[in-house]
Amino acid sequence: MGLAFIIGLIVLGVFFMVIEIYLIPGISVAGIAGTACLIGGIVLAYMYYGTVTGTLILGGAGLLLAIVLYAFYKSKAFDKMALKTDIHSTTEPFRGLSVSVGDKGLTVSRLGPIGKVLINGVTIEGRAENELIDANTPVEVIEVGTYNVVVRKIEQQA
Repeated sequence: MGLAFIIGLIVLGVFFMVIEIYLIPGISVAGIAGTACLIGGIVLAYMYYGTVTGTLILGGAGLLLAIVLYAFYKSKAFDKMALKTDIHSTTEPFRGLSVSVGDKGLTVSRLGPIGKVLINGVTIEGRAENELIDANTPVEVIEVGTYNVVVRKIEQQA
C-alpha cells in the first residue's frame, strides 16, 4: 500500500467533509464518504507503516482538516449564497380591535388551553387561565397579551 494512496484517501476525505459541512449540512453521503476515507487512510497508515507514521498521519489529517475548514470559513466563499437580509418588522394581531380586560365573550372552540374566542363580534385566539373550557361557554377577558387574550370561564348564577 503506497503512501501516495493513503494521502490521497485523506485528501479525498477532507474534500468530502468540506462538502458535507458547507454545502450539504446534515448527515449525507458526502459526510459518510468523508468519514470513511479519513478513517480508512488512517487505519491503512497504522497497518502498513506502524505506530509512529500512523500517529503522524493521524495528526496531519486532523490538522489538514482543521486548516481547510478554517480557510473555507474565513474565505467568505459562500457569502453570495447566504441570506443577508434582516427583518425588522413586527406584527400587531390586535390592530384595529377594541379588546380590553373585562370584556365578555363566548368560546368558539374548546380552549385546551388555546382555542378561538368570540369577543366584541370578532373571533380571536384565546387562552384559558387555569382550566380547559368547552366550546360555547361564556368567558371574560382577564389579560390582553401580544398574540392572544387570556380568559376565564364566567360562573353561571343559579
